Amino acid sequence: MIQSLDVISVNLWQILISLANLLILFTLVKKFLFGPVKNVMTKRQAEIDEKYTAADVAVDAAEKDKKEWEEKMQGADAKAQDILSSASENAKQRSEKIVLEAKERAESILRQAEAEAELERKKAIDGIKREIVEVSGALTEKMLEREVNTKDHRNLIDSFIEKLGDSDDTDK
Repeated sequence: MIQSLDVISVNLWQILISLANLLILFTLVKKFLFGPVKNVMTKRQAEIDEKYTAADVAVDAAEKDKKEWEEKMQGADAKAQDILSSASENAKQRSEKIVLEAKERAESILRQAEAEAELERKKAIDGIKREIVEVSGALTEKMLEREVNTKDHRNLIDSFIEKLGDSDDTDK
C-alpha cells in the first residue's frame, strides 16, 4: 500500500512563475501608483513653501513699515512731537495689527495646507489599501486555483490592513 505524495509535492516552476508575477506586479504598482502619489505630495509641499514665503514677505513688509515710521518720528521737533507721538502710537498699533493679521493669515494658510496634505495622504493610503486588497485577492485566487469568497477575503485583508494602520499610527 504505497501512497503517492504528488498532491503535497512542490512545483518549482509554479513558484518561479508566481514570484515573477509578483515582481512584475510590484514594478507596475511602483511605477504607476507611487510615482503619481509622490508627485502630488511634492506639489503640495511646493504650495506650502510658497505660502510660507508669502507669509514671510508680508511679515517683512510689516516690519519695514514699522521701521520707516519709527525713523520718521525721530526727526520731528518738539511741537510736532505730541502730534507725531499719537501718530506713532497709531502707526505702531497699525503695524502690530498688520503683523498680527499677517501671522493669522499665514497660520490659516498653513492649517489649510496641512489639512489638505493630510486629506491627500489619507486618500492615497486608502487607495493603496484598496489596491493591496484587490491584488492580494487576485494573487490568492490564482495561487489556490479556486474561487475565493471575495467578501470574506476582503474582510480578512481589511482587518489586517487596519491593524497595520493602527500600529503605524501608534508608532508616530
